[in-house]
Amino acid sequence: MGWPGVIEAYRDFLPVSSRTPVITLLEGNTPLVPSTRLGPHLGLRLFFKVEGANPTGSFKDRGMTVAVSRALERGARGVLCASTGNTAASAAAYAARARLPCLVLLPAEGVAVGKLAQVAAHGARLVLVQAGFDAAMAAVRALAAELAVAVVNSLNPDRLAGQQTAAFELCEALEGAPDVVVLPVGNAGNITAYWQGFRAFQAAGRIATLPRMVGVQAEGAAPLVRGEAVPQPETVASAIRIGHPVSWDGARRAVAESGGQVLAVSDGAILQAQRALAEEEGLLVEPASAAAYAGVERLAVSGLARGSLVVCVLTGHGLKDPDVLRRGVALPEPVAPDLDTLRQVLTRHLA
Repeated sequence: MGWPGVIEAYRDFLPVSSRTPVITLLEGNTPLVPSTRLGPHLGLRLFFKVEGANPTGSFKDRGMTVAVSRALERGARGVLCASTGNTAASAAAYAARARLPCLVLLPAEGVAVGKLAQVAAHGARLVLVQAGFDAAMAAVRALAAELAVAVVNSLNPDRLAGQQTAAFELCEALEGAPDVVVLPVGNAGNITAYWQGFRAFQAAGRIATLPRMVGVQAEGAAPLVRGEAVPQPETVASAIRIGHPVSWDGARRAVAESGGQVLAVSDGAILQAQRALAEEEGLLVEPASAAAYAGVERLAVSGLARGSLVVCVLTGHGLKDPDVLRRGVALPEPVAPDLDTLRQVLTRHLA
C-alpha cells in the first residue's frame, strides 16, 4: 500500500488512539538528500532533509495531520491559527480534508503570495490583521476558547508530536542520530519538536546518542539570539519573521540540553544560500529554509569538526515565496526565432 502518513507510521509515539479519525494527506517520508557539492566543499558529510516535499510544501503538515485529527476527535467547531503563511496553508488543506471550518489570522503585509494563494484555494476564512504575527498570535490565544475552536499553532502539543516524526525519519535513514541538526527558527516549535523526537527515540532504545541542535534566525528577527523579544522583526525570510516565539522555552531547552546554539545570519547570507542550494544542489527552497544552510556555512567556518555528519533541515519549497525568487531574475531580451540566431545564442551559452 505504500507510505501511510506519519500517524500510522509512528502511531506508538503519537497522542492518538483507535478512536482518533485520521486526517492525512500522506505527509512525511520526505527525502534525505546527500550533498554532492556544498558539503564536500565545507568538509562535512552533509544531508538535506527536504520538507518542502510534504503535501502543502512545508514541514507543517507533519504536525497538522495530528492536530486536525485530534481536533475532529474532540468535536471542535473548527480550527484557528495565526500564521506567517505555512501554518495557514497546511491548516487550510487539512481542515478541508476533515470538512472543518478553518479560521486564519495573517499579518496584512509581508505574507508570501504563494502561501496566500494556498490558503484561499482551500477555502479557509482569512482575516488580515493590521499588525505583525505576534499580535495575531495573541488574539488567537485570547479568542480560541470563546469560539470553541482548536488552535493549531505550535503551542498545540499535538502539532509538536507530529513534527517530531521528522527526527524519527532521520534516525532511521542514517541508522542513528547525526552529529548536528541545523534548522531555521521562527516560532521555535520545530526545533522543540525535533529534540522531543530524538529524546523519544533514545528512550525507546532506537538510538544511542543525541545530536547537537543548532537553530538559525535572521538578524532582523533574532529574539533567541538577543535574549529578548523583537517588537518589529524584519527579514526577507517571511516564514521566520517572528519577534516573540511561542515555543521560546522549548527551543532554549533543546539547545541547552544538546550542547547546541542559536545563531543569526544576515538577509544577504540567506539569499546567497538560497542561490547556492538551487544552483549547486538542485534544491529550490524558500528563504527561511536557506537560512539553515547559511547557518551550516557559519558553523563550518567557526570550527565544526571536518567530517561531521550534519543534517540541514529545509523546511519549505521555494515556490512558497515566488516574489523573492523573481527579484534575482533578470530576463534576457527576446531574440528572433530564426535558426541562425538561436544557434549563435545557444552556442554562446554552452561556452
